[in-house]
Amino acid sequence: MSITAPSASDSRDRLKAPKAPPSAVVDIGSNSIRLVVYESSDRAPLPVFNEKLLCGLGRDLDATGRLDGQGVERALEALPRFMDVVRAMGVGRVDLLATAAVREAANGQDFVDRARTICGHDVEVLSGEEEARLSGLGVLSGTPEADGVMGDLGGGSVELVELGGGAGGGGETGAQATLPLGPLRLDAKLVAKPAKAKELIDKRLRDVSWLPKAKGKTFYVVGGAWRSFARLHMEQERYPLHIIHHYRIRAEEAAEFSDFIAKLSPGTLQKIPGVSKRRIETLPYASMLLNRVIAAMQPKDVVFSAHGLREGCLFERLSPAERAQDPLLTACRHIVHHERALVVGGEDLFSWIAALFEDESAEQRRLRHAACLLSDLARWEHPDYRAEHALMRVMRLPVVGLDHPGRAFIAVAVAARHSQPDGDSPQMETVRALLPGEEIERARAIGLAMRLAYTLSGGITRQLSRFELARADGLIRLHVPADQRHMAGEVVERRLATLAKALGAESEVVRG
Repeated sequence: MSITAPSASDSRDRLKAPKAPPSAVVDIGSNSIRLVVYESSDRAPLPVFNEKLLCGLGRDLDATGRLDGQGVERALEALPRFMDVVRAMGVGRVDLLATAAVREAANGQDFVDRARTICGHDVEVLSGEEEARLSGLGVLSGTPEADGVMGDLGGGSVELVELGGGAGGGGETGAQATLPLGPLRLDAKLVAKPAKAKELIDKRLRDVSWLPKAKGKTFYVVGGAWRSFARLHMEQERYPLHIIHHYRIRAEEAAEFSDFIAKLSPGTLQKIPGVSKRRIETLPYASMLLNRVIAAMQPKDVVFSAHGLREGCLFERLSPAERAQDPLLTACRHIVHHERALVVGGEDLFSWIAALFEDESAEQRRLRHAACLLSDLARWEHPDYRAEHALMRVMRLPVVGLDHPGRAFIAVAVAARHSQPDGDSPQMETVRALLPGEEIERARAIGLAMRLAYTLSGGITRQLSRFELARADGLIRLHVPADQRHMAGEVVERRLATLAKALGAESEVVRG
């Protein structure tokens, strides 16, 4: 498939044209539900809000035939919050997509009916074929030259899709298969017996008659458990770039490493740096499955993709001409010419968190004010690097009116708005040389307060103004109005607790 680059006139026309509204996808998977809001819905949509909740809808699905009861309630508690965030951000279109667990469970339709009533929006239950096709399109949206097979591992199933084969060697989806091999749906007793699990996997893969025909091509990998595998491999190899998309491993090396990880116990995995605690239980099985797919397909390389079902949903709606655009050049034009209409104002942010820092000096207040104004400085960076980029950029900003410790203070606060900066980085060594530990912790608390504000509001000032923070008697309280109770979900509660801990306090959500 040929890729075309927008011309200079296209770029100028883009700036003159009315900006398309944001687009959103709610992915209701077997293991997690996730909301991603994209700046737009064109060839290279940039995510501006991303929140996930592990619900485990498909836990033990093979054994029970039903969605997990606790998982259902957690999902139904989170969905109204997602929809309020979407509305507050002015999203033009939102797709609620349910996958393997919901379509196969005996009580799947009941869940869909309840979700539709709660959200006031249709929920589309994808067939296995549709789920596979959209995941394949997602990979093609981020890797137009893809030629081989895509594998998307969710909690309930694994989708395999042939990619390429068209004129120019790419850009099309071909044969596909959906296999009921997700780690959550299988009986835990079976997964605990490697020989039996391997026998079941191999049997299912033998039914995919076209898979061996892709021998020597590339296996494109999608899915949270397999991305955790990639991160672990990066750690072991001391790989210099922490970006999953297009991370490549030779098939022989991936087979050897996956066989090794598949044999480790959860206790052993817990001690290894780079392993997500939330993936410890499923990583051995996911590694075994990857190993068996490699054995059945015999690819040349394994390449990991950050794009999948959600991006495929957006890509499908594009015209042929839009699909043919170069995603790199389109994304670069987004970044250069982006608008900040979605971002909560720094002045509003400064006022909203003020109640937590009433003991600050005039200079500390000034530095907090500056940090709030710069809070979204790293918004357009890769998520894994936002904290690092914010820290480095603030340390090097060509601004005056502050000393070096003040610069370090602002840098830590803006970095912590995204995540915890790497304590071993050269930038943090510089910070520690300039700031005492208690000031580093104060700056970090400011960043955590800003992060809570963005999580709670989706970055919308008018949404943030509905909530109130207060600090008294060793408690950090978040006051939530009655009609916004659902907005203070699990992620908000967790981030409030982290903020309170940083301030040496307890946390409490006051609803109504």
